[in-house]
Amino acid sequence: MVHVYNCHPFSSQQIVQVEQEPGLICCGGGALFVVATGGCKVDAYSVEKEGCPLICRFATMGTVKSIQHSKMGDYLVTIEEKNSATYLRAYTNWRHQAEGKARVGVRLLGHLLRGASVRGGVQMEIIEIPLSERPVAVACCSVTGDLVVGCESTLVLFALRRQNQQSLQSEQMLQSSWTSSQQSSSQSQGQIVNSNQNFLDFERSVILHLPNIKPKQVALCGRYVAVQAELEVLVLKLDTSSEPKTLEESSDTKTTDHLEDQADFQVLPRHQELLGDRAKDCDIPVSVEKTGLEDSAGHCTLSYVLFRRFTPDFFQGCSVEETQLHSLQLYPLFTRNQSESLEEPSCIFCFFSLPSAGYLYSLKGGVELLSAYQYPEKVLKAVLTDHLLHVITKSALQCFTVRCAAVAARLEDPYIDTTMKACPPCSLEVCALRMQLFIGLRSLCVYGRHVVLLSSADAEAPEEPERTPQRRGLSRKWTISSPKESSTAGHGWNLYVVDTVSPLTLYQEMLEYSQRYAETNPQAQSLRHLLSEAHLLLRSSLLQTSEQPQSIEEDSAPSLQTDPDGPAEKHTAGLSDRQDLEEALRQNCAELGDCFSRASQKDCHLALPYYRMSALSVTDIMARNRPLPSSPHSYGPGFLFYLKHYLFEEAEQIFSQEAADEVIDIFSQSEPSELVSVCASPSLIDISPARTLQILQHLEDTAGVSVPLTTTMATMMLRLDDLPQYTHLMERHAEMLLVYGFIEEPRLLLHGGGGGQRSLVRPTALTRQLAKSQPGLLVAAMVALHENNKVQLEQADHIFKELGCENCLQVDFWEATLMASSQETVIQELLFRVASVYIDRLTNTTSDTHTNKPQAPSRRRPLKSADDLINSCSHYGALYPWLTVLNPAHATSSQHQEALFKLQSLLCGPSLSVGSVMPLMERLPEETLWGFSLHLLCATREGQYDSSIGKLLDRCPQAIIAYANHQLQDKHMPLWWQKLLPELCDRTRAAADNSILLAALKETLVVVAMETSPTEFLELMPEDGTASYFLPHLLTCSQRHLWA
Repeated sequence: MVHVYNCHPFSSQQIVQVEQEPGLICCGGGALFVVATGGCKVDAYSVEKEGCPLICRFATMGTVKSIQHSKMGDYLVTIEEKNSATYLRAYTNWRHQAEGKARVGVRLLGHLLRGASVRGGVQMEIIEIPLSERPVAVACCSVTGDLVVGCESTLVLFALRRQNQQSLQSEQMLQSSWTSSQQSSSQSQGQIVNSNQNFLDFERSVILHLPNIKPKQVALCGRYVAVQAELEVLVLKLDTSSEPKTLEESSDTKTTDHLEDQADFQVLPRHQELLGDRAKDCDIPVSVEKTGLEDSAGHCTLSYVLFRRFTPDFFQGCSVEETQLHSLQLYPLFTRNQSESLEEPSCIFCFFSLPSAGYLYSLKGGVELLSAYQYPEKVLKAVLTDHLLHVITKSALQCFTVRCAAVAARLEDPYIDTTMKACPPCSLEVCALRMQLFIGLRSLCVYGRHVVLLSSADAEAPEEPERTPQRRGLSRKWTISSPKESSTAGHGWNLYVVDTVSPLTLYQEMLEYSQRYAETNPQAQSLRHLLSEAHLLLRSSLLQTSEQPQSIEEDSAPSLQTDPDGPAEKHTAGLSDRQDLEEALRQNCAELGDCFSRASQKDCHLALPYYRMSALSVTDIMARNRPLPSSPHSYGPGFLFYLKHYLFEEAEQIFSQEAADEVIDIFSQSEPSELVSVCASPSLIDISPARTLQILQHLEDTAGVSVPLTTTMATMMLRLDDLPQYTHLMERHAEMLLVYGFIEEPRLLLHGGGGGQRSLVRPTALTRQLAKSQPGLLVAAMVALHENNKVQLEQADHIFKELGCENCLQVDFWEATLMASSQETVIQELLFRVASVYIDRLTNTTSDTHTNKPQAPSRRRPLKSADDLINSCSHYGALYPWLTVLNPAHATSSQHQEALFKLQSLLCGPSLSVGSVMPLMERLPEETLWGFSLHLLCATREGQYDSSIGKLLDRCPQAIIAYANHQLQDKHMPLWWQKLLPELCDRTRAAADNSILLAALKETLVVVAMETSPTEFLELMPEDGTASYFLPHLLTCSQRHLWA
């Protein structure tokens, strides 16, 4: 479907004063090239100046049948006929004919002029390009300046080369080595004089054989080659590979076995469309012929990109012209994020046309049909540009919109098609903008904003007999129609240059056009479509204003047109134009946002990215979406989607009270169920609490009681400083239900945090109140939020620091998170943190209960005691029995004792890595008994039992048996008689009256007698020991051994 809008893309037209009837025209380099009918002369006119004055005129060597201009290199290439022979020639430095220089050099491909011709200065050159077959079509690459020539069964590619005389001096001297030394000397002198001159040349690079297709048109862009027959289009991609491929490997093995003796039948090809890798399944084999340059440039490999075949529609008659393809074009598009040195465009498009329909494909990033153009009448020629597609019929110039910018925008900006940015889809239906009537149009070419038309009033009868539906006398073979020769006795001809308006002007007209739809039906599909067309028009203009890769002619050919404006003025004007385009794009995004804000549920989400791209404030957008008093419709779903996303994504803009109350009114009317989330938004911090409380109370009466709603109402009471009513509302639900409510709406406690883990969060007024009145609920809520990935550990730490509770509630939060978390990394991090806190408390608090000074503020009592943690958290272990001996009751302050017990419990647990806290443990003194107990715990955890036994006997021998009974078990049992027994014997020998050591020795002998044999026991007895003391234990050991 093609939409039709009566816009005015054309601003003015002028007639080019041509002396003879034009036969061929082409544009490029700011010039219009005109070849007279049947003539051998080319006239170049300036299309960028008023009146299109003549630039220069030069003769060709034959009758021109086809002419093309190359942007890169600023050269012309022609197919000419002379004496029944066809030639391919290139014309370089043609602009120098404007200075009245008659010197013209003629040379063969690869042979540069020398001697007097070069010494005379830069001159126009005609390069003869020899071919083994008759050339049928030719095209230039707008990116590299390379040539592709279509012959009867081959495609020949020529690479553009730029060379100077200095680089070729040695080469030409070698070529002329057979001449005399005097000639060589004089020639080299002439070359040195002109060593700075640049010359263009061509180098045959690739030959492609296509035996099953007869080229009518060819196209080249970068590494893509397209060939068009009467009903077929084939696009190939050429690449270089380091691994050679033989001819048999690269050619298709399909043969033409089906072409047998079928003289009595007419074979009609079936319609086919093969995209991407499927295109290789077409029945057109292609082979690559080596040119001898593979060693330096790599071996050429090809891949199929696109194949399209059409079936002739014989309901239109027998003429092939009714279904013959034309206007083949490969069109590149560069994006702004490309540097000037890049030669590969971001996008490449392929366009071709039937007389009744045109087809636009995107080739890079996946082959895709973008648009199909259905023409209202037979089209003779079409030209694709950045902004528009121009087509001509016999009586009119028409222009259609294109989708190139939609493809380029998505390649340039990865945020398109997200909640951040949007762009109309590539599949958006095209539209026709204008039909401008002319008489007898024959040809069309486009340069920038200049559309050149050739019209000729034909005195012959119109071509109506083509459409006579004679079916019985169908010929078995199609008639190949050759281009008709123009009648010299025609009634008249004209050559027009039609200027298109600037994209900004056309956009303004589209915007005015759209207002008519907006006034009658704001939700009309045509309004959305027209605004989308305007959006793509602006995007393509912004792409066009970016710098493109520079062409070779800027270096090789001096411009003969003086520019009155300097580079600075041009740069300033370019910046101003770009700013105007960007402002227009923001305006268009606002209009599209308005359009999608009232759209159906299917497309309403697009209001969000378009409004974001408009750079409007949320209050401005709210003003644009206020329903009229007479309108039966309320707020659109797209606007509500945008507003919810804005409020819920932690926006930093603070609404005024008036705007905040309006937001509450919007949701109370449209989506009351979202009121709780809306009230929790940080943007509505200045909301009217009394007014909002009434709305929430009404919601509770209609929808029922819910925990988040009750908490929100309590927050409003808190803002009103009504603490009794606040307490009443908070006591409605159990603490666990309140925690679930905070999980459902975390912003009741936290504001910010929308940027990820490292973004800061802020406590709300409710959070500060809970820290004072219900710290346990606050800690439980924060743990629940952390476990449900609503808040990160660093963000929770920041909250407690903001509350001034980093030394109390923050530690309670860590301890509670240790109880709930199952993430190993979080557990290890928190174990280290709480151990550090316990050590700090032990070093910063005194162990004497009577020396607590009033200067240290009394800390809040922890929510969990050491016994609570031991009973409820697996990371805290039960205290070893021997620690009770080292921890005398009531010998320290309560805070000190609590920290000591928790740290001892952590060291007794299974999770804390002792090595991680050893550097911190060095701060604890070993002189105190509690400090000694911690160091002894660490040494025991590290397996240092020998030294621990000695230290314990030195400091607290009464705990040695409890220590041994707990620690010296299983594989450590031999330490009873290997370490402990000898130590006790030595120490009792030195202090025989020490009852503690004697009791410990007695207990040790009991254990040793139970674990050893009588022989081993005898060996362990000291030589100077009293037999009566050891004999009972030996007897016990012997009896046990006999029973065993």
